[in-house]
Amino acid sequence: MLPSLGGPADAIVAFSAHSVLSADIDPDAARLALPSDDPGAPMSASFVTWIATMIGAEPGSVDVVLVADAAPAVTELVAVGADHPRRTRAQSYRQRVETWSDAGRTGLVIVGRGLAGRLEVSVEVEPAHRGTGRGRQLASAARSLVPAGEHLFAQVAPGNVASLRAFLAAGYRPIGAEVLFLRHVARDATRQPG
Repeated sequence: MLPSLGGPADAIVAFSAHSVLSADIDPDAARLALPSDDPGAPMSASFVTWIATMIGAEPGSVDVVLVADAAPAVTELVAVGADHPRRTRAQSYRQRVETWSDAGRTGLVIVGRGLAGRLEVSVEVEPAHRGTGRGRQLASAARSLVPAGEHLFAQVAPGNVASLRAFLAAGYRPIGAEVLFLRHVARDATRQPG
């Protein structure tokens, strides 16, 4: 258990055989809320909900976390000042967000500093170009944006199979799972489920 790492979100990050909780919360209270015999308990719905209530933040989805090293570009990327919903969403989770596109503007690559200052990427393929391998090409090209000595991280919802396949095919490796809790998005206690 760690204190908040700064940036826009707190998190629970799960790896094989261990999990990390990063939030400003009493570690003893968190330990008491977890069964000692269940290594998957930190990612359970009940614990995620408990953490969200304790820190007053809405939990995001459980995402697969993937990582890749730098690699030469297979597709040339050009910096763009895109006004796109995907960039706007990325700015909620990341700092110093930059947007890139390929020459044909078939998609976007969005890169910024996220959890613990790590370099994170997301990819958006224009609807007319989906199912053509474009996501894989853009995810692969994003690896050329990695500074020496750093890694590039991606978070993908497990149900987004097309995106997961694209990142895996582009050489990203799964290393764990995480739930982010955006600090500036307060829970609405009056909201009804569903």
